[in-house]
Amino acid sequence: MISYRQASIADIPSICALGNEVNEIHHRVWPQIFAPAGEAARDQAFWAKGIGAPEAETFVAERDDQVIGFVSVSLFQESGSLMQPMRYGRIGSVSVASKHRGKGVGRALMARAEEWAAKHGAIDMRLHAWAFNERAIALYEELGYAIRSHFLGKPL
Repeated sequence: MISYRQASIADIPSICALGNEVNEIHHRVWPQIFAPAGEAARDQAFWAKGIGAPEAETFVAERDDQVIGFVSVSLFQESGSLMQPMRYGRIGSVSVASKHRGKGVGRALMARAEEWAAKHGAIDMRLHAWAFNERAIALYEELGYAIRSHFLGKPL
């Protein structure tokens, strides 16, 4: 049985390991942009910022007392003369251990992130997905996300 909860600092080593899985996938496709997976401790400070912060949270999925997935979410305020002012949530990262993918874990984690953001006043949810990650994009579209822009890049 899989359970879901807010992450704690004790979860950082597991989150780092899962983050490395995502990092390696991205590095294989865009090695000039993404660093290779590294020592888990390398990313501890990065992931710790999203645990129990006023404007950010991380949720984990557990099975048999092992963290098998996580999602990080943060809150932002849109402002400026060209945009409608609004508070929105943004998914930072989603990772599910490879042997647990395709079983609804990512979907359940996303639901928790969306619920948290709405509870904290967000009226919109956003995320960034790399074009090569077709499986993730398909999941996001099933969850109601739509492409709003294309983020382009070019090596110089």
